[in-house]
Amino acid sequence: MAKVLHIISSTRGAESLTLTLGNAIIDRIKTKDPDTVVKEIDLSANPYPHLGPIQISSFFTPEESRTPEQELAVRRSDEAVAELQDADILVIGAPMYNYSITSSLKAYFDHIARARLTFRYSESGVEGLLKNKKAYIAFGSAGVFGNEQMQAYDFAVPYMKHFLGFLGITDVTVFRVEGTGIPGLQETALEKALESIAV
Repeated sequence: MAKVLHIISSTRGAESLTLTLGNAIIDRIKTKDPDTVVKEIDLSANPYPHLGPIQISSFFTPEESRTPEQELAVRRSDEAVAELQDADILVIGAPMYNYSITSSLKAYFDHIARARLTFRYSESGVEGLLKNKKAYIAFGSAGVFGNEQMQAYDFAVPYMKHFLGFLGITDVTVFRVEGTGIPGLQETALEKALESIAV
């Protein structure tokens, strides 16, 4: 039985194409393994706070020494890390906003990048601790960034792949719904993205 963590970062709700693409990826996973269990995290409906002094101090204070305020500040981050550790597969819905990811997804990433929990420093460098997991990125953009001409302007997918690798998740597959703002491409963008799914 596979455990899937579906991270939704679009602000468009049911109209989101990355949500549709992410759900389709999960459907394919369930076709291969009908016992698959899915947990959703909707970052638009329930965003993580951007890191401030209280979160940072909580991260670096030993658990037994935290104040009640620090314990409250770190609780959601601890829960997010536990969910991630428990998952076998990540499906991340990530629309491109201004050439990068949504601020809600960045805030979530900041809460799961935890020294000694999801990565650690050693004499040989940084080691990701979330190994043996698979990630699928359902990426969406109004333009087309999967080609050589525009690839240099895509700061979203390379960042996500690097970040996941930093945590130890190196098996990452990207499916793209692109050209959603371009006449002549937008009409078939989702269909082509759905046809590209292979899990």
